[in-house]
Amino acid sequence: QVQLVESGGGLVQAGGSLRLSCAASGRTFSSAWFRQAPGKERELVAAISWNGISTYYLDSAKGRFTISRDNAKNTVYLQMNSLKPEDTAVYYCAASNLLGISRSEYDYNYWGQGTQVTVSS
Repeated sequence: QVQLVESGGGLVQAGGSLRLSCAASGRTFSSAWFRQAPGKERELVAAISWNGISTYYLDSAKGRFTISRDNAKNTVYLQMNSLKPEDTAVYYCAASNLLGISRSEYDYNYWGQGTQVTVSS
């Protein structure tokens, strides 16, 4: 059973940056970052294939967020720039046994505990 541990969340002013990290206890394949704001459904923010070649971004994240991975370290990152108050949410790392990207949360077998990101205006 693979365990995922997120880090890097916190409080930042609008326009600031944060980098989230997700360390896995073993090898993972395609991975993703989801987020859930209070009173809202969980949504996919970004996803990356097992080799890092293919990526997907939520429209509102394009041009501001970058997902990447270091398979030697079993770690996936989410660099978030130009943060906005509407980015405030709990961010979850997820990993699947698929090689390619999936946009469905049901394809992700492993989940982290979540890390809070709060963007103040």
